[in-house]
Amino acid sequence: MIDYLRGRLAHLETEYIVLEVQGIGYRVFCPNPYVFAGKSEENLTVYIHHHVREDAILLYGFSSREEQKLFRKLIDVSGIGPRVALGILSGGNPDTVVAAIHQENITFLTKLPGIGKKTAQRMILDLKDKLEGLGGTASLFDPVPAGASALQDSVPGWPEAREGLRALGYTDAELDQVWKNLKDQVGIDEPVDSVMKKALKLLYAG
Repeated sequence: MIDYLRGRLAHLETEYIVLEVQGIGYRVFCPNPYVFAGKSEENLTVYIHHHVREDAILLYGFSSREEQKLFRKLIDVSGIGPRVALGILSGGNPDTVVAAIHQENITFLTKLPGIGKKTAQRMILDLKDKLEGLGGTASLFDPVPAGASALQDSVPGWPEAREGLRALGYTDAELDQVWKNLKDQVGIDEPVDSVMKKALKLLYAG
């Protein structure tokens, strides 16, 4: 089984990257492919989950071991397949997802793509005691960042996407700036993972 790949970013789409390794291009599906944008000249290490099914062999890739491990925990939960697990990681970084499970925060979990109340409850029941070493120290009840309250009224998916982007190291000032361009590109019911991908695309383009 493939555990990681190291190579050059050859191509990037909204759902996947193509990683060239010794002349072979591997299509790797990622939670947020734009995390790798701007790194085409570098040797990237992408942590892989090698998924084999009857009709396909698929590669899912992550920028950290933490993401890789959490993805594998998520797909062990009944009702969560690889695509849904990718959506969860698109809509919330590992630290906030683990924190939500530890805090039994069903409200947060049901805002993630593909997660209803029953699945959120199952995630808590199955994973709460199995996430040691995967972060979860973030508080999901911190005060809303300055300037963000109006954004919450605009697009429900933005506060969760914003929190995920803050965890990637972006400042509130940068996120307020990107929102000026983003707000006209997202709909009122836009999923969190879609909002985050569009924001990342704008951030890396800038």
